[in-house]
Amino acid sequence: MERNENLYDELHEKLELALSDMRHIADAELYAMIDEEIAHAESGRFLPVKKKFELRSSLYNAFRKLDILQELVDRREITEIMVNGKDQVFVEQNGRVVRWDKSFKSDEQLEDMIQQIVSRVNRTVNVSVPIADARLEDGSRVHVVLPPISLSGPIVTIRKFPEVITMEKLIGCGSVTPEAAEFLRKLVQAGYNIFISGGTNSGKTTFLNALSSFIPEEERVITIEDSAELQLKHIRNIVRLETRCANAQGEGAVTIADLIRASLRMNPDRIVVGEVRGGEALDMLQAMNTGHDGSLSTGHGNSPKDMLFRLETMVLSGADLPLPAIRSQIASAIDIMIHLGRLRDHSRHVLSIMEVGAYQNGEICLNELYSFRENRNGSARKGKVEGELKKTGELKNREKLLSAGIELT
Repeated sequence: MERNENLYDELHEKLELALSDMRHIADAELYAMIDEEIAHAESGRFLPVKKKFELRSSLYNAFRKLDILQELVDRREITEIMVNGKDQVFVEQNGRVVRWDKSFKSDEQLEDMIQQIVSRVNRTVNVSVPIADARLEDGSRVHVVLPPISLSGPIVTIRKFPEVITMEKLIGCGSVTPEAAEFLRKLVQAGYNIFISGGTNSGKTTFLNALSSFIPEEERVITIEDSAELQLKHIRNIVRLETRCANAQGEGAVTIADLIRASLRMNPDRIVVGEVRGGEALDMLQAMNTGHDGSLSTGHGNSPKDMLFRLETMVLSGADLPLPAIRSQIASAIDIMIHLGRLRDHSRHVLSIMEVGAYQNGEICLNELYSFRENRNGSARKGKVEGELKKTGELKNREKLLSAGIELT
């Protein structure tokens, strides 16, 4: 969308001065002010109706939304927006990353947009605190890095969640088979502790949300996240907790570990931790080991075994415990591990489902239940990976299923 930059800058400056004393005006009042300024500008020049509409929309987006990025946020087919400084904007669409043909006029324009985003969720980002996580009103995840940490100017990454992805939709797009989904439904309802692993952008949060839909609606659930993204709309008795960064004085931070400890005093049936990255892994494991069956969480890992090693490292970063004690805690806390990944064609799939067994002979035993097997018969479409999540083993620990009166067919 082209626009008269000089006129836009002139109107933006006037409105910014007027709004400096009127920060909390309603949208209708803002639109009225914009219309008035456009009318004044029109008295000295001819403005086509289309140009006036574009100016009106652009000015409103600059003050109340995401400026030039709002266009991308509104496009449902775009799943990720990556701003590498004012001159480079990339988008992910249909699994492919391409450069957008528009850019910000200045670092100041980009920084103004960043401050609008973080201020709405009571976060702070500046030279002293140059890294921040935030979210948009629709639940999209936002990550910000400012100079001097970033050498390319202000960096913004927006992961969009345009709609709730249900397990039915994941089955429809081939990410998981109906058989495996039904198996997981029974495990969730029976109260198995499940951990989801995968690389960046493998769909961990999406799958966690879909898996959480199997939690019985009468249970009390507490969700704990860095930025609130989970949408468990069927749960009536739900408490949503979100971390908080330290203020400019380095005080007031509330961590995942703090929230896990606090949640234990809230009488939860289940605790859902969005993602563990550090020492809070020990608090999560202890919560799973103290009667909160059916808890769910995610973490970054290249495979189920790699995720177990990473959990050990996370626990060691928060507590000086013997490795056998840590492995014993992990084995007794986690019942099932689900590993997700992206294939060569950028499609997301459940690659394996593992049962976590006992700690024996210095190792945690893993029992493979499902594994993604790629078809190599030459009939696959060009560039498309064909395969299926196939059953490879039987669940050994069926105590929770029996206690819940649930049978595996």
